[in-house]
Amino acid sequence: MARQTVVLGAGMVGVSIAWHLRQRGHEVTVVDRLQPGRETSFGNAGIIQREAVRPYPFPRDVKTLLSVLPNRRVDIRYRPAGMVNAASPLLRYWMNSAPKAYQKIVPEYASLIQQSLKTHGPMIEAAGAEHLVRRQGWLELYRTPEKLSARLKDAEEARRLYGVQFEKLERAALMEKEPSLSEHIIGAIHWLDPWTVADPGALVAAYAQAFSNDGGRILQADITSVQQVGGRWQVSTAAETLEADDVVVALGPWAGSWLKELGYHFPTFVKRGYHMHYAPQAEAKLNYWVMDAEIGYLLAPMNAGIRLTTGAELDRLDAPADVNQLGAAEKVARSVFPLGERRDEAPWKGARPCLPDMKPVIGPAPRHPGLWLAFGHGHQGFTLGPATGHLLADMMEGQPTDIDMAPFRADRF
Repeated sequence: MARQTVVLGAGMVGVSIAWHLRQRGHEVTVVDRLQPGRETSFGNAGIIQREAVRPYPFPRDVKTLLSVLPNRRVDIRYRPAGMVNAASPLLRYWMNSAPKAYQKIVPEYASLIQQSLKTHGPMIEAAGAEHLVRRQGWLELYRTPEKLSARLKDAEEARRLYGVQFEKLERAALMEKEPSLSEHIIGAIHWLDPWTVADPGALVAAYAQAFSNDGGRILQADITSVQQVGGRWQVSTAAETLEADDVVVALGPWAGSWLKELGYHFPTFVKRGYHMHYAPQAEAKLNYWVMDAEIGYLLAPMNAGIRLTTGAELDRLDAPADVNQLGAAEKVARSVFPLGERRDEAPWKGARPCLPDMKPVIGPAPRHPGLWLAFGHGHQGFTLGPATGHLLADMMEGQPTDIDMAPFRADRF
């Protein structure tokens, strides 16, 4: 008899886990209050970031920290209440960003990133989603030669250690690719490996449809409780009660609060982000995904328009939106590329689920047989969903994994 599994969460991570388990013959139900890909996975920058072998560390140099204090930067904003609420995990994040600790984290994190393209590929094919994906990389733009040179040293190291491919673009070469960029930009790094997605939410929905077509079930309903009854699991929802041999918690920024109900206290926090879509002005065209690296926002030519995504906002998950960061990013972006009118009625707001050592939790819960965890992917849930699904499915079936999963164990906290 097929093993019965309930996956909580229908974002990129949850849907990918469900797809992989269904491929192996499990009876799988995905439960979420919304349709697949409508929360965090909907609003991201839409890049499968094979080049992102280094997670984002907490700033540690005094100059950067002092520049953050006035709370006017585009790449990072904060609210005092949010900082106080997440004080303990943020302190641990800062400590893990120290050179010695960070040096140990990077190769562990990179091992996961290196699985990204090879695991997205089969899912894109199964979902018939090639029309959403471009395999042309993306451009990291620079305003000063000094910052570009420093970043090129990082890129060279990433190529040497992790096989990351890139090309340096001088101003003339960059203008051939993006003639509408302003004179503020003097050069770029063209990351060659990554794939970009013209509608991130639609890609998750396509993966979910492939899962459904293969016999998987998606239940759109609020989850009311999760409990172990005997040797099995019972998931109660507003629609019905499900029973299963295994439950997978892939609830993104909500995972930490749900797991408290089962006695687990993970040091989760969120980095919130915003996006808005724009029309281009007149004959202007954006050909690539581009990031203004020294300022900290990204422009992406998506199906809905040119998507501007902001950096990180440190605040409580449920705090009201503060669109000042988006407004600041838009003002700068208009000086780099001729953006036209806004296309959305209101900015989109989402939250990246983070842990203080910059790595996700992937694997079994320490004290509950049949409970599996997959959350805390930070900026890279969209990139790492299929890799997480493949690796967790191996773990659930007692199979050897392609990489060492010890760095992602839940009991490290």
